Amino acid sequence: MTEAPPVPVPLALGTRGAVVAPHHLASTAGLGVLRAGGSAVDAAIATNAALAAVMPNNCGIGGDAFWLIWDARESRLHALNGSGRAPAAADPALLRSQGMDGLPMRGPLTITVPGAVRSWGDAHARYGRLSRQEILAPALDLARNGFAAWDDLIAGVERTAEIVEREVGHEAALRFGTMFRPHGRPWRRGERIQFPGLAMTLERLAYAGFDEYYDGDLGERQARFLSEAGSSITSDDLRAHTSTWGGALAGRYRGVTVATHPPNSSGVVALEILGLLGQFEPPRQGSFASAGVDEARWVHLGIEASKLALADRNDLLADPEFAPPPVELLLSDAYHAELAARIDPARASAGQLVERLPGGTIYLATADGDGNAVSLIESNWNGFGSGVVDPVTGIHYQNRGRSFRLEPGHPNVLEPGKRPLHTLLPWMLFRPGVTEPWIMGGSMGGDAQPQIAAQVISALVDGHVDIRAAVSAPRWYVEPEGHFGPALDVYAESRFRAGLLDELEGIGHPVSRTGAFDSNLGHCHAIELVDGGPAWGGSLAAATDPRSAGLPAVW
Repeated sequence: MTEAPPVPVPLALGTRGAVVAPHHLASTAGLGVLRAGGSAVDAAIATNAALAAVMPNNCGIGGDAFWLIWDARESRLHALNGSGRAPAAADPALLRSQGMDGLPMRGPLTITVPGAVRSWGDAHARYGRLSRQEILAPALDLARNGFAAWDDLIAGVERTAEIVEREVGHEAALRFGTMFRPHGRPWRRGERIQFPGLAMTLERLAYAGFDEYYDGDLGERQARFLSEAGSSITSDDLRAHTSTWGGALAGRYRGVTVATHPPNSSGVVALEILGLLGQFEPPRQGSFASAGVDEARWVHLGIEASKLALADRNDLLADPEFAPPPVELLLSDAYHAELAARIDPARASAGQLVERLPGGTIYLATADGDGNAVSLIESNWNGFGSGVVDPVTGIHYQNRGRSFRLEPGHPNVLEPGKRPLHTLLPWMLFRPGVTEPWIMGGSMGGDAQPQIAAQVISALVDGHVDIRAAVSAPRWYVEPEGHFGPALDVYAESRFRAGLLDELEGIGHPVSRTGAFDSNLGHCHAIELVDGGPAWGGSLAAATDPRSAGLPAVW
């Protein structure tokens, strides 16, 4: 849990460029690339790479990414899918024959081909201005020369070390410890941390190219290591992996266009929640303040809308190349009206069965002086991901395959070459009648991600608050207890106005009160293009979540 410092949350204002991220060293890295003449995409890669060094408890070069890229020259929004695929040898029937009814939370079986680095290369080839060496230099410096240990990373390492020993095995725990507990003890706050293996890999990517991760000697090294660790990913799987360019998915909320990434992202889930909320009268004017929305009715409606949308995600969301979800239906006004009619405005529902998908992610956004912008979310998932770590290369691998199902016929069933359902979703807002983006935003949070998106967007659109107030306001989310069950358990920060959470309990919601600023309720960050942004004579506003170690960086 991260408590906010007893100082006001900063709102940074600039006219040339902006970066937001959950760690201040990463924001600084991205801003330095912008100041050196880099594009928004260059800055996004630099920021993501720096986060791989300083925030390995939430992301890394063994993870996946989803991008929204606003191309100012084309006046067009692109979606880049940098999520990975199951290996060609994936065999759900074999796993079922071994007594499995689902994939484990961690371990080699949960690893899909890491897609983030390939997406870096694809985005850079299309929109990069600076060289790879310039872009990766800040991350390389952090990995090689070190950074100061900070509380959330220290706690994450200690928590995960025990889990890896218990769930993945002693050999995996030894490798994890070699990289993340090199002294055989917890890091002390402020102690210098260095990752020489990661530094070596970043240097190879800088000079040999991002494709080296998949197609070169580094790819061959990974294939050998993964095989030894028990994964069926081969060098052929790595070489065959590609990112996917496409258009964004868009919905409307009270006239504002909400753009996000299409499936296998959970962007459609956020749009569905907003579509259901749009069927109801918004909170009265003045309901949104520094202490968050003060209407228990609105929180209740959000919880109930989230229950319904999560149930649809559970039953329908999958890789559209294998099982196209009915996106048109899920975003239709008629369907939203039908679902909204099921919501009792005065009583909590019993909830439907859903799978619990925990969090462990980073979100970042960048904007340059020419009007280009990036909304990017990248993740190893569930903290340190699979728990499988190669200290030689410094790569620790994601566990996104955990969200595959093993039931025959389910849309999200494990299949060779298939991408799993993802909790990740970046978003951008567009004002009515305005071509350029208004706000870029997103959050970590697993199941909570689409719920956080809906809360922040409602605060911006219904409450007319600024981005600083929207990302720092108290939050709630609902999820099932345990791995699979009805979505009933509500977690809410204690800063809501006195009595609001009691009112929710009075209508049947089981509410667990968290700390005032709880990381489990996400790190949401945002950049606003004020008056069109720098390219149109306007400016930039940037805010990072006080639940994180981030600070906005602008110039």
